[in-house]
Amino acid sequence: MTPDMRLDTGLQTRLEQRLRLAPQIIQSIEILQLPTLALEKLIHQEMDENPVLEMRTVEPAGTAELAAPPERSSVDDEEEDLLRDAVPEWREFRVRSSGRRAAEASDRKQEAMLNTAARPATLQEYLIGQFHLIDASKPVSDAGTDIIYSLDDNGYLRSPLEEIAAAAQGRYEFQDAEKALGLVQGLDPPGVGARDLREGLLLQLPAGADELVGEIIRNHLEDIEQNRLPKVAQKTGRRMDEIKSAVDFIARLDPRPGRNFGSQPVPRILPDVAVEYSDKGYEVRLEDDRVPNLFISSLYEKLANSATAGEVTKKYLREKIRAARWFIDAIEQRRTTLYRISKAVVEVQKDFLDFGLSHLKPLRMQDVADKVGVHVSTVSRAIADKYVQTPRGIFPIKYFFSGGVPNGAGEAHAWRTVQQEIKDLVDNENKADPLADDEITRILSSKGTFVARRTVAKYRKVLHIPPSRRRRAY
Repeated sequence: MTPDMRLDTGLQTRLEQRLRLAPQIIQSIEILQLPTLALEKLIHQEMDENPVLEMRTVEPAGTAELAAPPERSSVDDEEEDLLRDAVPEWREFRVRSSGRRAAEASDRKQEAMLNTAARPATLQEYLIGQFHLIDASKPVSDAGTDIIYSLDDNGYLRSPLEEIAAAAQGRYEFQDAEKALGLVQGLDPPGVGARDLREGLLLQLPAGADELVGEIIRNHLEDIEQNRLPKVAQKTGRRMDEIKSAVDFIARLDPRPGRNFGSQPVPRILPDVAVEYSDKGYEVRLEDDRVPNLFISSLYEKLANSATAGEVTKKYLREKIRAARWFIDAIEQRRTTLYRISKAVVEVQKDFLDFGLSHLKPLRMQDVADKVGVHVSTVSRAIADKYVQTPRGIFPIKYFFSGGVPNGAGEAHAWRTVQQEIKDLVDNENKADPLADDEITRILSSKGTFVARRTVAKYRKVLHIPPSRRRRAY
């Protein structure tokens, strides 16, 4: 190895700046993002881990008492004698809090059990219960069970019957699977077990249904989807009123017969903010009655400063007290930030509260951040997954933030306002001659709302409004 290729090791110092978030700041950010129910859960979890935290509960008579601190405590058993000598109330406190803890824990568990909704039956469970009542041979019964568990969430059999029979490894034959499929397709709800939309709709037809309905389902579904009714009338040789009657009947059939089973229950929305009208105008109130009022136990503070308590105990309690202060401060900061942001939003959107969606104004998070005096990321975190109850209903707070399009007065319309205008135009159009996208664009421009045709098409799709040719009524 030559001298130029020698490898050396050494130490050197370097001065640099790095941004590091303190643990309490990270905790504050996490708490800021939590909705009320999640915050309530976090508080109970924190109380289980930090014995110095207490919450005040109000009794019916108006008296307040201390809720018991969690049972968990890292105070060593050998320190208890010192604690009893340092604080005479120690023994009484331990006995009183122990009984109250058990009662409160039992009440919380019972309340959770009573308020937990039962799991809805899945489509497979519902069908299996019916299928087992059918008198069928063992191979057909096994095939029917495999078919039922092969259905998707909409009730369709997407797997080829040949593959299902082959995977049975001799438990039944393909003919048994065919017979079982016929039995499954006869179960409730009508249409389950179909292999495509046509078969699903045909399975739902009652006995004695109009032959025209079945003919349209078998041969003209694509024409119906594209609203080409005259073409269907020409091909079938039927009158237009007969075609319309058949199409109306088909529209009442369910294209997804299994969708109502095993669906996840809709979660309860608990508003974090309420807006009410009074003599002074719109007032903002935080809906945080479920959030316990936390404070630090005076007894534990006395223990932490006791001259006779052990150093291990005092160090432990001081760390827990410091963590509790950070936690309480973070909750209070969340309340203050959410209130100020909500109040700023309400001040901008007063016209929406007075007159409805057509008066919703464009609003950026940066505008609210500047008004409140916080960073825009703070606004984004504060309104995440949070709802506001207004005289016009419950909305996500994010609903009130949107861009806009210019109008003739030098102002702007919120995107949702433009969407509502498009919906109103379509609702009131002549269905025999529906409005095309360029006609909607021209009408909006005449009213002072300037949008491009492609923007109208985009908003129409967002609103699930079909194009004009599919909206035409014959």
